[in-house]
Formats: sequence, structure tokens, C-alpha cells
Amino acid sequence: MINVRSLQKSYQDTPVLHGIDFCVDKGEFFGIIGPNGSGKSTLLKMISGVIKADAGAILLQEKKLHSYPRKELAKILAVLEQEGLPPVGFRVREVLEMGRFPYQNWLGEEKQDVASLIDEIVQMLGLEHLEERTLDQLSGGEKQRVALGKALIQRPQVLLLDEPTTYLDIGYQIQLMDIVRKWQKTTQVTVIAVLHDLNLASIYCDRILMLHKGKQISVGAPKDILQSDRIEAVYGTKPIVMEHPVHHLPQIILQSQV
Repeated sequence: MINVRSLQKSYQDTPVLHGIDFCVDKGEFFGIIGPNGSGKSTLLKMISGVIKADAGAILLQEKKLHSYPRKELAKILAVLEQEGLPPVGFRVREVLEMGRFPYQNWLGEEKQDVASLIDEIVQMLGLEHLEERTLDQLSGGEKQRVALGKALIQRPQVLLLDEPTTYLDIGYQIQLMDIVRKWQKTTQVTVIAVLHDLNLASIYCDRILMLHKGKQISVGAPKDILQSDRIEAVYGTKPIVMEHPVHHLPQIILQSQV
């Protein structure tokens, strides 16, 4: 589905990413982890087409990413950004309608009636009681659900998530990730997510790419990547790694150095 080959990026002669090589299969939930400054968000922006690589290539369905016209790319790929919503004066339903821009003509019109599609997304995300409210009337968790709905309504084949649970309480974190995972399993969409929380990455991701200082450390299943010695080398602290009692996946327990 997506093939990243020998990717490199620098800003003002400072390397940000160097020698990044991996592929993501159709229908896979793929996580990107690493400390702050490791190049996670830059890599996601390159996969989304916002930033161009200095060297290497990104192939989407065996075709170079930047060869796609903007609207054609938007029909295939949607992005849930940390700050992905319009100004606060818009109503929830209006924001969701904005996600249909790849299918609209220059007048903002679309051939098919999308009311039923919007209703489906509203119901799936539990936004029925919020759709006539403006964004400034929503909580952080509600806003993130609206942003997710705006991405899902594009009906993409690839969904990119940039730290989707940032600033959310743990209840909203699980709720959001459950929605994405269920939708991914149902539609076989490919999900690539930058995640700050290693425990969430372990539970939800099929495979994980670990970055450190712009370099690729390893790619593999959570049980192979989230090992104590590797986490210590990358994050600078030695955790206790235990098996989750329900999911039987690694979970990270932090320990004080005092």
C-alpha cells in the first residue's frame, strides 16, 4: 500500500530524517513512536504529501506520492492533525461537510446526496446531540471526535493520525482509539499513527516503527519492539515491561530513579 524508500530530510543542513525504509500493508494499523524531536511528525507530513523529501521516495499504490493531483490524493488519504479544525464559529455538521471537499466542484457542490453519509458518521461517533453546536461549545474530547469524523467522511483508503490522543483524558483516549480500530477492521482502511503513549501503541498497532534522532531503530510487532533495553537506549529511562493480562501484549511500567 505504502512503500517508503531511503527517505532523507534536513532543515538548514540539520538532518531530521535519515535512511528511513519501511512498507505498510493494506488494512494494517501501523504505529510510529519515538521521543520528542525524533522526526515522527515530520515523517507523517511527508507521507501526507505536505513536505517533500530531500532524497528517497514514497510510493502510494506503487505510484510516487507527489505524482497524484491534490484532489485525487485527498480521495485516497486523509489526515487527523493535532490542530485540524477550522475556526470555532462553525457548527459540527458544517465541519463534517468540509471533509467532502475532494468530491466537490469549484462551487462546493457534489453530485451525490451526502446527508446519509454524514448521518452515518454522526451516529458512529456519537455526535447526534452535538451536530448543531459550534466548536467553541465542545470539550476537547468532543472536538477530537469531530476532527476524526471530518477525516472519515472523506472515505479514505489511508488514514494518518498525528498524536490523536494528545490532551485527552484516558477515557477519551480509549474511546477514540477504539472507534478508529473498529472502523479500520470493518473497512480495511490502512492506518498510520504517530503515538506518544507506548502502551496505546502496543495495544492498537499491528506493527511499530521506532525512531530516534531521525534514524530508524527498528520495525516490527509490539512484542519485538517494546523491550526494556531498547526503550532505555531510546528514551533514556529503564522501564519494567510486563504482559497485559487481557491483551497479552507488552505494557510499560515506569519506575522512579530516586
